[in-house]
Amino acid sequence: MFQGTGSNVGKSVLVAGLARALTRRGLKIRPFKPQNMSNNAAVTSDGGEIGRAQALQALACGVAPSVHMNPVLLKPQSEQGSQIIVQGRVWGQRQARGYQEVKPLLMPAVLDSFARLQAEADIVLVEGAGSASEVNLRRNDIANMGFAEAADLPVILIGDIDRGGVIASLVGTQSVLPASDHERIRGFIVNRMRGDPSLFDDGMRFIAERTGWVPCGLVPFFGRMRELPPEDTGDLAAGWQGKGALRVVVPLMPMIANFDDLDALRAEPEVAMAFISPGEALPPCDLVILPGSKATIADLDFFRTQGWDIDLRAHHRRGGRILGLCGGYQMLGRSIADPDGLEGRACRREGLGYLDIETELRPMKTVRQIEGHLLPSEAPVAGYEIHAGVSVGSGMTRPYVRFADGRYDGAQSEGGQVCGTYLHGLFDSAASRATVLTQFGRISEPFDNTQRILTALDALADHLEEHLSIEKMLSLC
Repeated sequence: MFQGTGSNVGKSVLVAGLARALTRRGLKIRPFKPQNMSNNAAVTSDGGEIGRAQALQALACGVAPSVHMNPVLLKPQSEQGSQIIVQGRVWGQRQARGYQEVKPLLMPAVLDSFARLQAEADIVLVEGAGSASEVNLRRNDIANMGFAEAADLPVILIGDIDRGGVIASLVGTQSVLPASDHERIRGFIVNRMRGDPSLFDDGMRFIAERTGWVPCGLVPFFGRMRELPPEDTGDLAAGWQGKGALRVVVPLMPMIANFDDLDALRAEPEVAMAFISPGEALPPCDLVILPGSKATIADLDFFRTQGWDIDLRAHHRRGGRILGLCGGYQMLGRSIADPDGLEGRACRREGLGYLDIETELRPMKTVRQIEGHLLPSEAPVAGYEIHAGVSVGSGMTRPYVRFADGRYDGAQSEGGQVCGTYLHGLFDSAASRATVLTQFGRISEPFDNTQRILTALDALADHLEEHLSIEKMLSLC
């Protein structure tokens, strides 16, 4: 099991790279994260939800993602409350304190999923969540040491030198953990080293001598990190990225979800994309994309408080295009109603009014993988739906997508200046990306997005083979 001294120390990426390296050696590897917190979800073939990081790790292993790779997924809906997904299905909602009380009820499902993966793998690579030293959450823990104890796993602790204080964070973790927990830690990794690695030789020796843990490697910063799908909004760099002539703007709202929808478009050489942080105006551009949201009404309110609705109106008057994805699609309609209070209090909001649709949030969630064609271009698309809303209205007589099962999805304004869809993965297809670029007079060099990610994973695996003592880690298991 790989745990961290804190959040965002690189656990997910290291597990993905190790999964790829060990899979290339001919081993059957499976990724596992007992509890994840993310609104960036992936959909499995049986219609379940897991964290996007585990889907990436499954790709590194060359296997299809499974709900058992991430049996508990927390999807934040507010600062203190989350929807709880257990083995791919909605289990309930809890505030932070209430969740601590139900964790014992979830451990059987977590251990069941882990046992299923053990039965089909040579090695299961387990990823912890947050910090191993959160002793205030140790009681009933299912994410870090609590799970390691229940499954009797050795632990390797990861620290991030790039953020500073890595010696104190590693040694300090041992000092605050009870003896039974810190004795379970067998080795440590220092991640994201920049500059001359020999300058930290004494640091590695100090940590090893002070803790008794085996040093498993000092990993230099991986320069191709941006080619891998980001897991957290903290990984989304603000400002313009890319030097293409087509300017795409994405407002960063608090409950943004499934933002990996934009990865392939962002990788297009013809595109320059900017994520706009709160407090900044939406700059002049060709296309504004309103992304998915886990709390659509709250994000719509936030959008207005930032004055982005005024910026969007000016963009529309100038003839700029607008695209809404899932929650962003709902915002572009006439209204959004939440009669059951699924996102908080029961309420109704006026939408931005660009599409003639009305949306009602309902308890039954739509989660499924889908294929289809964009309209009117007939470009093939494949992806997934994951939403709780049902939309109706005359705008849907001009749908944006025709699914393979004959259903239609989305809406377009007359002339197609504004479009919206529930489809996630719109830009993963080279044909659908080319269709969007063609609308702006741009030509796309087709590339396979999955192969692009696999190439980056192979480079990451090579990087870890060079800088980690993989044989030493295997011996610790």
